[in-house]
Amino acid sequence: MLIAIVGSMTLLVTYQVVARYVFNSPSAISEVLSRYLFIWLILLGSAYVFGLREHMAITFVKDKFAPKIRTCVEMFIELVTVTFAIFIMVMGGYSSSVRQMMQLDSALQIPMGAIYAAIPICGALMIFYFVYNEIKLINELLSEPAEQTKG
Repeated sequence: MLIAIVGSMTLLVTYQVVARYVFNSPSAISEVLSRYLFIWLILLGSAYVFGLREHMAITFVKDKFAPKIRTCVEMFIELVTVTFAIFIMVMGGYSSSVRQMMQLDSALQIPMGAIYAAIPICGALMIFYFVYNEIKLINELLSEPAEQTKG
């Protein structure tokens, strides 16, 4: 989905440049649509990166811990992040999205709530990835003693 959004944005921005500089007739629709697609790209991309556990982190202190403690710290970090996702993104984003459903965008004539819907959707994806990652971390935590006795 992220690749499709980037491809669509590339086409829209290329069309916008050609329309503006070649035909001297800028298109407001392509400009606004590419902006909204960018919002969705950022939010979906952040949920995806959270799921891969490749988000930016300062690991200097965490790397000093023993493996079990490090796994527990990672689980706590995931919990803090998903708490933010639940309360701010899902609950707050849903509330904002519903409130904006009556307001139409001037260029596209679509409800602004459709743009705001990216927030709770991405929050829900983060909750899904949290559960997935926690299961992996619990399995890692349970398997660590067996690995330590082998070495």
